[in-house]
Amino acid sequence: MIAHSSHLVIRSRTAVTFDLDARLPGQVFKRDAGDSLFCEFDAVLTPEFWPVLRAMARWHGDRRVELLVLEPDRDALYFPEYRMCPAIGHEPDGDVMGSIAISANVVAVTGLSGKWGCWGERDPEVAVFQGFPDLAARNEWCAQFGPFLDVSGALESYLPLTFAGRSVPDEYAATLAANYGPPGGSRP
Repeated sequence: MIAHSSHLVIRSRTAVTFDLDARLPGQVFKRDAGDSLFCEFDAVLTPEFWPVLRAMARWHGDRRVELLVLEPDRDALYFPEYRMCPAIGHEPDGDVMGSIAISANVVAVTGLSGKWGCWGERDPEVAVFQGFPDLAARNEWCAQFGPFLDVSGALESYLPLTFAGRSVPDEYAATLAANYGPPGGSRP
């Protein structure tokens, strides 16, 4: 749980890494760090996932990992309903709906360096990571913490389940591939 002033500081620091108003399939990272990997959204909101984020933070010398819930907005749900900004795994007054693992729809995670990040959205049920220092670190991270997929894998595996007819709309797929795929990449 954090105070309102701390929330504003975290929001300001998170805005260095992310365009807080953007949403997928748009580019959410302010500086394209390339080499995007995707996972399922719900995984990011579990305490068991923190070692994954901690590993990314360590690569860039970050001693803290900060998670910002963008939707619902702190002032729209958490503060009026619970008078606090909850942390992962916390259920205010025993109310499971107050847990961000249940109620968060859009989250941004980064460290003070601003050189890495994880952006997740409940709809379309994916999170995207950027900020791998090199291919060897990326591959080791995937082997240790996976499964993670590149944009073509996410379009084939994670995303079809979130759309009607289990088919990713062409425009959505093209935009996601353009923003998170390799340079010059196209939809598989």
